[in-house]
Amino acid sequence: MTNRRDKPMQILLTCEHGGHDVPPEYAPLFAGADDVLASHRGWDPGALELAKFLAERLEVTLLPVTVTRLLIEPNRSLHHRRLFSEFTRPLPKSERQVIIDRFYTPHLQRVTAAVESLLKKSHRVLHIGVHSFTPVFDGVPRNCDIGLLYDPQRILDRQFCHDWQQALRAATPQLRVRLNYPYRGISDGLTTSLRRRFAPEQYLGMELEFAHDWKVDRRDKWPEFCETLLQTLKSAYAKAGTRADV
Repeated sequence: MTNRRDKPMQILLTCEHGGHDVPPEYAPLFAGADDVLASHRGWDPGALELAKFLAERLEVTLLPVTVTRLLIEPNRSLHHRRLFSEFTRPLPKSERQVIIDRFYTPHLQRVTAAVESLLKKSHRVLHIGVHSFTPVFDGVPRNCDIGLLYDPQRILDRQFCHDWQQALRAATPQLRVRLNYPYRGISDGLTTSLRRRFAPEQYLGMELEFAHDWKVDRRDKWPEFCETLLQTLKSAYAKAGTRADV
């Protein structure tokens, strides 16, 4: 029988904005909106490619969403005012509930079940949601290449993200790596909701955000960028395994 403490943590990857697919039955809602769907409003460019790379090299589970977040936002709670976009918000409540049941709830259930399953193999799960952000927002450049989002009140989450930040800075000093930027780690989202479900000593929930121009505009450096994220993640994971509290 495998000892649950053979590994300090089991890693789970998700990617909530991995594509901009529109289910055929909802295509009329997005007529003429191809540019919006292809923009960062419709998905996170490069996020799924990076998530697949990490999952393959780490040999861990990846749970992606490839339906556009303009249909429904899987990285928001059900009460969030932007759960639906301007394309789907006008729909009758009954039709919005169908979208929730078909495209929102299944992902939440899969991720929750995956965490519970991994906790049977180890005493802790590290859940990383892989995302990208637009490097210029409302005309203002974001001074960041990589953002690590977490809840500062959860000690293990904070320590892991600090370790990963230090590893990234040591490996590639020119990278601008910031904590809880360009978003706050405690903002409404999937990892935030799961923190309420799982104890801090069981569940580390964080989001990896990167400027999508690494994929779109700096393609020649993209493979090296992905490799750096992989190796530094492994370094932070190894460091976590050496701590007494882990």
